[in-house]
Amino acid sequence: MSAICKPAPVSEAANPDQALFDAELTPHRSLSPRGFLILMTSVCAISFAGGLAFWLSGAWPVIGFLGADVLLIYLAFKINYRRGRLVERLHLTHDKLTVSRVWPGGRSASWEFQPTWLQVICDTPERNQGTVNAVADNPLILRSHGRNLAIGSFLTQQERSEVAAALRQALVRAQRPCRPA
Repeated sequence: MSAICKPAPVSEAANPDQALFDAELTPHRSLSPRGFLILMTSVCAISFAGGLAFWLSGAWPVIGFLGADVLLIYLAFKINYRRGRLVERLHLTHDKLTVSRVWPGGRSASWEFQPTWLQVICDTPERNQGTVNAVADNPLILRSHGRNLAIGSFLTQQERSEVAAALRQALVRAQRPCRPA
């Protein structure tokens, strides 16, 4: 699963700076580096065999196109793996929810929300006689004071729903008053 959620237990004498919810969201990549190596080796072998067959039959220009195919497949996977380094972190305390996002290029941004006014919006797709309607993906949105922030766009709908439910539970805990020791 791409989302790592760690709801923290709240003790009777809760510290206002104690983390009530801490989640790191990352895109899922099912193909391991070893699997990528095996896949690219297979693609190269098939292209080489096809290119050799075309070269022997006198159609040698086809070899260039097969080489271009291998290069394009390699570049597509590299772009996909680079985008997989996106990280979103949600950190909730009694005072604030901090959302930090680090893009693959290293650029980062951070947003802060007050837990009291925060709405977590994640509509599930409507079911129509066992089939999902045309709207298959609904974003997970944090809304407060007229500001909206979509998070977890790379997660599946089920993962977004799970993160939303866990965050809502943590927000309920955050709205409980702190009891001094």
